[in-house]
Amino acid sequence: MTGIGRVELAARIAQDIPEGSYVNLGIGAPTLVANHLPEGLEIILHTENGLLGMGRAPEPGRVDPDLINAGKQPVTALPGAAYFHHADSFGMMRGGHLDICVLGAFQVSSAGDLANWSTGAPGAIPAVGGAMDLAIGAKNVWVMTDLLTRDGSSKLVAECTYPLTGVGCVSRVYTDRAVFDVTDGGFRVRELLGDTTVAELEQLTALTLEERS
Repeated sequence: MTGIGRVELAARIAQDIPEGSYVNLGIGAPTLVANHLPEGLEIILHTENGLLGMGRAPEPGRVDPDLINAGKQPVTALPGAAYFHHADSFGMMRGGHLDICVLGAFQVSSAGDLANWSTGAPGAIPAVGGAMDLAIGAKNVWVMTDLLTRDGSSKLVAECTYPLTGVGCVSRVYTDRAVFDVTDGGFRVRELLGDTTVAELEQLTALTLEERS
């Protein structure tokens, strides 16, 4: 069974973002989505360190060291972009002004609970950042992640065992094997990716999955 790569998954997520949306892309793999937004659509990207109107990653040799996202990666700014104080940025996040945020995850539960800031390991460095604010403040929380951890454990679980970032906040999960909607009955397979089957997903996750009609 094979799935798709992160770049392909980022492009798949970009296809689902409606025109006119205000979107925050979380640190890590979600930042790749910025490079695959459809040409000609107005989609406004927000980064929590104080920029609205973020563009694609810069071309080699055209990096502005003063222009970075929350993950300290170099970015570009589109015409009309706005810069503002960190406190104003968090006010946007907490105030329900973002239509979508795309976050990474260690675990997502069948109830839509999100764990993405710590595995709870002894000595782990606290690094929640703005994830809690995004998880609760955004109108739609999408997760971008591999289905399995490096040791083969499923990141989709019945209940999270890691410290929670948000409760019941995730509405959709994009993985390398399939796209899932979070419903009142648990995970529903929205789209299969690669040559994955629902039976294989159930075996890997040890969950009963609802199939989209």
